[in-house]
Amino acid sequence: MQPDLIGLEISKGELRRLSGVSPDTVLRPVIIADREQRLKFWKREILKSLELALIIIAWIYGLIILLTGSAITWGIILLIVVPIAVLLGRSLWRWFKTPKTLRKLLDAVDQYHSLIVAVDVNDQLAVSGELDDSLNDRDKVITALQLLREDLVRALTSDRLLRDNKTLLADNQDLSVNNLTNIQALQANTEASEYTLILNQALQIALDVQAQRTGDR
Repeated sequence: MQPDLIGLEISKGELRRLSGVSPDTVLRPVIIADREQRLKFWKREILKSLELALIIIAWIYGLIILLTGSAITWGIILLIVVPIAVLLGRSLWRWFKTPKTLRKLLDAVDQYHSLIVAVDVNDQLAVSGELDDSLNDRDKVITALQLLREDLVRALTSDRLLRDNKTLLADNQDLSVNNLTNIQALQANTEASEYTLILNQALQIALDVQAQRTGDR
């Protein structure tokens, strides 16, 4: 991957800092669609649920023994019911605790990263001689991605401030700025090529991000 593309990526650490949550703990389209990520997500959730369930079972089972003296049947029931209840409870709690806007913004980040991958694929095709697109178009795409990255960072920051303290958001008016017009200009001035679709998708993501930020207000 070219250095200019590597610099465009938003790492999980940066996402965690900007949003205030770990992106791996938020169930969203990219995780649902990818079998490996989906299995990893549920494996992590099940293990954490089992840890919590064992603590709950030990506490309840100990209480039952104190009261009845013997509780083998209850122990079996607890081993079956409690882990399922904890897993369902954690899943529902996470779903309702994570704001819809944040899920959509993280989804936009996933789509943004897919555009970076698409440019990288084009770069590899160009090196092998299978693609002969204008370098000028690539430069426009890189510029559009840089602008989109700035918008995503601002959107994630403002969303966190809005959740934490609306007053802080009012004191950071620079976060209301967006690059939508600039991205539209780049898209309009690009001739049909392999990069046109990437620019169109970048513009759509920018529109979606702007819609989420407008909705926050």
